[in-house]
Amino acid sequence: MGRARGMVDALRGLELDVACHQSRFARFAADFLCCNPFRDRSNCSGVLMFAVNYGLLFWGELHVSSGLAAVLQATIPIFGMLSAHLMLPDEPLRLQKLLGALLALGGVAMICERLLGFSGLMAFWGGLGIVFGAACAAFSNVLLKARVIQLAPSMIAGWQMIFGAAPLLVTGFIVEGNPARFHWSALSLFCLLYLAVIGSALTFLLLYWLLPRMTVARLQAISLITPPGAVMLGWAIGGETFSLWSLVGACFVLAGVWMIFRKAEVRELAGQQDERGTQFPEG
Repeated sequence: MGRARGMVDALRGLELDVACHQSRFARFAADFLCCNPFRDRSNCSGVLMFAVNYGLLFWGELHVSSGLAAVLQATIPIFGMLSAHLMLPDEPLRLQKLLGALLALGGVAMICERLLGFSGLMAFWGGLGIVFGAACAAFSNVLLKARVIQLAPSMIAGWQMIFGAAPLLVTGFIVEGNPARFHWSALSLFCLLYLAVIGSALTFLLLYWLLPRMTVARLQAISLITPPGAVMLGWAIGGETFSLWSLVGACFVLAGVWMIFRKAEVRELAGQQDERGTQFPEG
């Protein structure tokens, strides 16, 4: 999740030279080639994750500030908990997890406070689109876990990118025209390569490797580390100021993530103790 700052800079550079939907398609087409997923098939939850979520996110960022977009995207763990509660019997909604997610969301808002901006009717629709995309991304992960697809992470990621890239390609041709006519500068190509390999291919390989090994709440809570991680990198590498307000917000995020993880750890330890008691009865 520490990739956030580099992704934001690369994304801004790419969007300066290439139209929105066409750059999204090119990115995920490159991701697909990195994953090489030609041996099996997955489901179309990739449409939710890549086409709907990222399409609405990057469209919404044309009308709202980056800080507000980060806060709205941080609602993914909350939507994930609600979806998991309805679809995964082993992952019921816990009050402590929900409170932890809300606390972390408040911390993200504090970190991004100086970047928050909202004005006009299109800003409202842009923000609503980002929230809807976040809900689709959360539901996509839950749906994938509920179906227990027995595929390698590269196969899942690759086929999801196919399903996600196709609607983006069609939308791009209709709205923005032929991508071959756009100006692809060296900066655009570099940003595209970075986003494809580091920002998507590697990230989603790790995501789908972890998905069967962790609960949805714990897995999606990792995304909450992105804003404080970006602020820390900006302070350590970019020479940016690290305000006390951002430090307090980062503490809120870490405390919220700890609340999400702590409940599961307590239950796991209790389960292990019960199992040991069953295997080695006293007397």
